[in-house]
Amino acid sequence: MPARRAALKLLMAVLGRGTPLELALEGALSDVRLPQDRALARNLAATVLRWLPDLDVMIDSATAKRLPEDSRARMVLRIALAGWQKLDTPPHAVVSTALPLVEGGPRRLVHGVLGTLLRGDLRLADAPHLPDLFAVRWAMDWGADVADAASRMLAHEPATDLALREPADTARLAEALGATSLAPGHLRVPRDRELGALTDWPGFAEGDWWVQDFSASLPVRLLGAQRGDSVLDMCAAPGGKTMQLAALGAEVTALDVSEARLARVAENLARTGLSARLEAGDALRWEPGRLFDRILLDAPCSATGIFRRHPDVLHLKGARDLAPLTLLQAALLRRAASWLKPGGTLVYATCSLDPREGERIAERIIAGLPRAPIAAEELPVGLVPTPEGWVRTLPGQLEAEGGLDGFFIARFRKLAD
Repeated sequence: MPARRAALKLLMAVLGRGTPLELALEGALSDVRLPQDRALARNLAATVLRWLPDLDVMIDSATAKRLPEDSRARMVLRIALAGWQKLDTPPHAVVSTALPLVEGGPRRLVHGVLGTLLRGDLRLADAPHLPDLFAVRWAMDWGADVADAASRMLAHEPATDLALREPADTARLAEALGATSLAPGHLRVPRDRELGALTDWPGFAEGDWWVQDFSASLPVRLLGAQRGDSVLDMCAAPGGKTMQLAALGAEVTALDVSEARLARVAENLARTGLSARLEAGDALRWEPGRLFDRILLDAPCSATGIFRRHPDVLHLKGARDLAPLTLLQAALLRRAASWLKPGGTLVYATCSLDPREGERIAERIIAGLPRAPIAAEELPVGLVPTPEGWVRTLPGQLEAEGGLDGFFIARFRKLAD
């Protein structure tokens, strides 16, 4: 029961209050002591978020009157059905663990809905339906095949991607972790590898690697930083790109608006034995007092490209109302351009599948900052640049290898004096 009560708190936070799942975890799990219960609570909540439209269809098929979207009874039914359909909860346990969660709500109704569905033959499909907004939007923006691939990618939590401090260690660590590699310095650890807690994996204590999706590593790979270059990593937390840059020997300034998130960056730098200058500040007001050889702007965005690992993004308001974000992205890009040395390189990236946050921002003309097209030979096998010389990763790409998060990457080079 502690796991299911915590899962209910997580869903009420995400779907009721619009809190991102990762931010809701600390509060929801505060009373859950056992690691396996904490893991189950998160797994139940994430499974509901992956299959939400389909679970609601099941619930509505067994009720004469539609339950309110944010009602406790509907939330409990979602958890119970997700556990039964996807996590192999036995039917008797589905009912016995659901009813206590209803508390003062309609227990008889919940019991009746579960009984009807448990006796019936309605089952979830192999792949979930995307929320209508994204099913339509992604089909229009990228084609029906990409939307279908997104549905397949949403069905399961993906493998864990690691970025390595030393690319020369790729083969050694791949053997130790039972991993595959898409490029030097990258490892992909399958979900079925029984390695215990992440902190117990080979190489963690030694600081050999950090968790980072392969797509998220591409902006640094394309920035071209060299040892001794002065590099500004804007919006740096949680720090994966800062560590990539530091591992290359660059002199890194990591800027982020959140001191708490920068503290996590500092912890990861200490574990990996890397160094960077950390600056807490609002990039629209902060002044560096210098120019940089290279600047990386991984801008705040709707984060819809990371839906495989964070299915809550498909249900948060920020993924639907993009106007404030696109204004911020354009302002940050102009700001970054003003801090770049003549002849310097700037990479703009977002983990969004919406072209309004990627292609439309990169199309804007910034005086003295022409595009520096990305060539095919700069990319890993299986990826190609767009005709404009940008990179756009989409659901369905490298699917046989486990897929990628959705990213947009554009590169610019400031005109020399």
